[in-house]
Parts: sequence; structure tokens; C-alpha cells
Amino acid sequence: MIRNLQCLEISGYQEMRVRTSCAGLRNLLQGLRCRVRYYSKHSCLQTVCVYSKIKPKQCCILDCAGSTCTHRTLPPGSILPWRCFSCKQEGTKIPSKRKQNASITSDLLYKNLLKSEQENWNDISARYKAMTKRIKEKLEELHNKCTFSLGSPRIRFGENVYFEENGCVFLSKADDDEENGDMLFSTEDLGFSDAFIQRIRISPDQRYMAISLKSENSEEATCVIIKLGHFPVVEKVIPSVFSFEWAANDVLYYTSQKNLKCQNVFMTTFTNQKHTKLVYTEHDARFFVDIYCTKDRRFLTINSNSKTSSEVWLIDCRYPFKSPVLVQARTKGVIYHVEHRNDELYILTTYGEPAEYKLMKAPVAASGKENWQLVYALEKKTKLVDLEMFSDHCIMFLKNAGHLYLNAISFFSHSVQSIKLPTWACEFELESQPEHTTSTCYFQLTSPVHPPKRFAYSFKENNLIEQAVQEVPIITNCHTTRLLAKSKDETLVPITVFHNMNSKELHRKPLLVHVYGAYGIDLNMSFKEDKLMLIEEGWILAYCHVRGGGELGLTWHKDGCQHNKLKGLHDLKACIMLLHELGFSQPKYTALAAASAGGILAGALCNTAPELIRAMVLQAPFVDVLNTMMKTHLPLTIEEQEEWGNPLADEKCMKYIKSYCPYQNIKPQCYPSVFITAYENDQRVPLTGVLRYVRKLRKAALDHASRTSEKGNWVPNIILDIQASGSHCDSSWEDSLNEVARHLAFLNKELEVCHLQHHSKPCK
Repeated sequence: MIRNLQCLEISGYQEMRVRTSCAGLRNLLQGLRCRVRYYSKHSCLQTVCVYSKIKPKQCCILDCAGSTCTHRTLPPGSILPWRCFSCKQEGTKIPSKRKQNASITSDLLYKNLLKSEQENWNDISARYKAMTKRIKEKLEELHNKCTFSLGSPRIRFGENVYFEENGCVFLSKADDDEENGDMLFSTEDLGFSDAFIQRIRISPDQRYMAISLKSENSEEATCVIIKLGHFPVVEKVIPSVFSFEWAANDVLYYTSQKNLKCQNVFMTTFTNQKHTKLVYTEHDARFFVDIYCTKDRRFLTINSNSKTSSEVWLIDCRYPFKSPVLVQARTKGVIYHVEHRNDELYILTTYGEPAEYKLMKAPVAASGKENWQLVYALEKKTKLVDLEMFSDHCIMFLKNAGHLYLNAISFFSHSVQSIKLPTWACEFELESQPEHTTSTCYFQLTSPVHPPKRFAYSFKENNLIEQAVQEVPIITNCHTTRLLAKSKDETLVPITVFHNMNSKELHRKPLLVHVYGAYGIDLNMSFKEDKLMLIEEGWILAYCHVRGGGELGLTWHKDGCQHNKLKGLHDLKACIMLLHELGFSQPKYTALAAASAGGILAGALCNTAPELIRAMVLQAPFVDVLNTMMKTHLPLTIEEQEEWGNPLADEKCMKYIKSYCPYQNIKPQCYPSVFITAYENDQRVPLTGVLRYVRKLRKAALDHASRTSEKGNWVPNIILDIQASGSHCDSSWEDSLNEVARHLAFLNKELEVCHLQHHSKPCK
């Protein structure tokens, strides 16, 4: 499995929230890097969608390398990347007195705005209280029905099995009942009660265990190294760690994280002569560094990636103290990731034409791109979702025309077996493998309204087997429709629609449209209890796979970023208009949902075509692109230039960003109602930008209302809910439940949906 951990957002403002590194290449493919940005609490890659994240408190899985991740229930992408709020760099000069006074004035204004919005929310929230309570009860009921155990994946070393449960790590024998397992680690016992286990790595000789812990209000994780034995003891604690791997029995490599950046790799030893050494430093601010161990444990790879190019260095695990060896020097426009098998490197790369991912190989001793040989190339408009390496086979999960496929490549016969996965499936999640020599691949399939179902693929039999584990209530009367909308430039844009087959008069039903369209990240379409509830209540759900996202491959992303960003807006308009033309709801019953960078297209639609929707819910939205990209002191701005452009160096770029930036284009007109959730601790999307946006939007809506003399002129509700707890990447189970319930209560009120009020009169 090749991967490069990402989080809701992978490199900039992405929505996916990632808790851990997990199986598969998915994180690399959905945005290239996780800056622990997203929405995205998924890894495998598990990403929790920032606007829909109902999830169990401690439901974790472990991959064979020892990584642990939470089941996704809501990106990222996924989620989850997001902007940094205020990070002072070392060496910053002390400002002058005048600048200090200006800063004090600015801070005071910010505090006053914050206090005003909090008071405003306290006054308004009462009107949603009763409906929020009913929705919470319904969601908890559905959660209890749909939560089931597929059996905890394990890390197996010979006869020993390691597994995580409720913040504790246990060790048991392969043939023993897990209830007889010995507890090796407890977050609560060691004073980490507010943290969750993000990643686990076991040393090859099983003498040491490294665990990363992360709290829900922090971007940075802490790595705890435990010496195993009859009485496990904490050997070392390393703060601010992003990724880590064992190179040998007592040699650990790790990356440090500072100001949302990872640019240094360290090696630390646990022999009698313990020491820590800096191994690698990345000097280009556009690049992010992480570490990965190949499936056969032959090499550690140091991966340095920007959004458009990569560089990989190899550490031979047989000689962990030797200097890293370069695979291929970074080349503009060439992204690559590395696995190993039988003294050959298997390279997933964009090298060559077309500029989509291809699987290539080269000898370890001659790894330059001039020696790369093609193994497999994707078809046009096909998205590589994940890749997993085995000793004799390679598994690719692909997406084409909205459908999922599994391709198995034999390294012996060089044949390719392709299986179309069930048509209802929209997302897959690869499970951990006991060892890379296994003959069976296990994974789960899901959709927004279908709880995960477990499947197994046998390499020998070349067949797909549905695993009957536990009866799960599957909605059988939900219809899935895949449409194509013709955009302004005639490009066909995919839409996935869900609705209750028993619903009549669909043009009168409420419609919730979802959009993201950034960083090459797909819309998160994993199972969420709130989506199932909406279908049961008669809603229509639509997912618009606009350009800028990654649903149709790398070209689809390139066609919607930088100077092509407006194409994503045109796509979104075309999608909503087609839905209405085909009888899926109508503008007064239509709402739009977006999170993080998805807020750009959502906010732009409100400015340019507000008549298409009645209401909008945004979570941690990125709505002030121009001002943010002008602030190069923010740690993520430089690397984000590959997604949005550099307005400081290019006047055309500045004008182009200004043409679609939601904040810059607010004007007096009839806006839809808007509900925004933001976080005080959000380091990705500046809260000051959200406050300015809300203030300007309210003023424009009121100015329009005051200028129109029609009787009973409608004034939209523009609400900002600022959460003191939680952050762009993580929220507690209770906070997530409350957020989703408040959003749905708002939408039910604004669209006058009364299903939850058990009467047929319009909601007042």
C-alpha cells in the first residue's frame, strides 16, 4: 500500500478530517498530502465530512502495519485541508508602537465581533431548540440501529495479536478470546483522557510500541514509545509528531510538525546509547514531508510532496543508519509514490502522457525515471481511488462514470481481472491485511444511505464474496440516480441523486445539494445517519461532482483550480438547474451544503445565482480567498498557491480570484438564508474572515430589503454559530451530533419542512 497521510483537507482548505494514517494509497490520491487538515476523521483513508460527522466515540481499526483509524461516519478527503489562523513565526521582528496600537485595536474589534455573534446566537437558538432535540433523538436511534461490529481488525505478529478498543491497546494470542487479552496501554491511565489514539506501530521484534495521541482541539499529535514486556513502561514521549515508522527493532524514524508544516525527519534509537539525529530537512515551503514503510518492510520512504511534484528517498531497513538514497529528483508536474517487491520499486506516478496515474516499475539499483517501465495505465476519465500491494498481486480500486471497480493485477501472469462493484456503492474502505502474502483482500462498501457492508475478494478464485456478519437495516426503498449536467462550456458534470422510491410529487420535496470542488478531493459519500434520516423523511439528496474535485481523475481537478476555478461554479449552477428541470424539487425547497473549501463555490453561487436556492449550511467555510492568499506570513499560503494562484505576484491572478471570492462579491440583493458553523480554535480557516463575511452579508441583505418597498418583503436569516470547543479537524461525538441536529433544524424551518413536527401545516 502506498500512501501519504492526508487529513480533510489535504493541502489547503480541504474538508476531510483525518485521524490517522491507514491502509491504502487513498490519502495520496485524494489531494496528495494530509496536513492534518480535514474533514476530513477518516483514514483508510477515513475522512469525515465537515458538515456531516455523526460517528461512534471510539470505533477504531488497525492496519497490518499498525496504524489505527476511526470508522468514517460522515471528509478527506476528504476532508479535511484548511487554513491557518494565526501562527507567528520564529524570528519575527518586534512591531513598532504604531503597529502595536493597530494590533490592539484589531484585537478589540475582533473580540467585540465575536461577543456580538455569540450573543446573537444565544438569542436565536431558542427557536430551533425543540426541533433540534427531536432530530437528535432520531439520529441517536438510527445510530444505534446502524452501528454494528464487523470484528476489530488486528495487527498480527506470529501468534500475537494487537488491537485497540476504547482508548486502550491490548495484546492477546491468536487462538484466545480477546477478552483474555492483556492491556498494554491506556490513554486514561497515562493522563491522556482527552486524547484519541491516532496511529500504532509495533517494532519488528515486538519489544517496543509507538503510539500517537491527538486531542480534539489540537492540530499536533504526541508520540508515546512504550517498552513492552510483563510490565510495559513508557520509554519516551515525543511532542509534535506527524508520522513515524520503525526502521529496525530499536530505530524509529519520525517527522516533526510545526505551524501545520512537516519538513524535518528525525531518527531516534533505543539501544544502550540512545540518541536522536536529524536525517532530512525540506527547505521548500510548498512541500510537506511524511514517512511510510513499504508493505514488505524492506524500505522506509521519506516522501516530500507539493501539490504538483514529488521526491522520495529510501532508507534500507537492513541498514537503518545509512543515509537516505534518492529515487528520482523532483520534476515539475511529476508526482510519484513508491512500493517495493522483489528488488523492484513499483511506482505510482503521473509521469508521461496522459498526465493521470500509472503503475510503473524500476530496479532498486537504477530507480531514475529513465528506467521506469509501464505496468498498468488507467483509462480516460477514470479515478484511481486506492491501491494495495500484495506479494503476487496488486489491487486497484477505481471509479468510472460514478461506479466503483476492483482491478486485480497479477505479477506472474501479467493479467488484469476487473470486477464491477455493486451499483449502490459510492465509497469503499480497505480493511487491514494480516500480511502481504495473503490470498484474500477484505474491504467495505458504503453510500450516504447504506451502512458499510463487508466484502472479500479472492485472488485465486477471482470472485467477490459478500460477508454475512450481522444483520444491518438497509434502506430498500431508496433509489440511486446518476445524471450528467451540461456545463457552460458543454462539459458533462456527474450528479449522484438519492430519493425515496415511495415519494410522490418530487418537485415538492426538499432537496439538499452537496458540493466541494477543490484539491482533487472527491465529495465524501460514506454512510451518515443524518442522510438516511433525510431520505426516510422524504428529502432528495444530490451530490454534484464539479471540476476542481477528483471524481474523474487528475485532469478533472486541474480543470477546476487556479485560473479555471469559475468552471466549478458554472458546473454547480448547471447541476442545480438540471435537477429542477427534471422535477427534483424547486428553488424554494432547495438547500446547499458545503464545508471548508467547498464554501468558495457555495458562497459564489449565492452571489451570482441566489434565486436557485432557499437556504445554505456551511461548516468552517473558506469564504475570503483573496485576503487570505495575500498573507504570506500564514504557514500554508505559499503551498496553497498551486491550488489558487499567487495574487501578490500576478495581477491577473488577483483579479481572477477577486471575480469569484465570496467575500469580495457580496452585494445588495435577495440572498438565501445561511447557517454557518465556525470554530474558535480553527487554525485552518481564519475566524476573522468568517466574521467579516457574515457581517457584510447581513448588511447587504438588509440594504436590499430596505430598498424594496414590496409588502412583506422576505429578509433571510444569516446565522453564525461559533463553537468554543472542537476544531477544523476534530469534534467530540456530542458536539458533532449537536452540530448536525442544529443544521437540520435550520433547514427544516427555512424550507418549511414539517415531517418532524407531525403535522401538515407550513412551519411558522
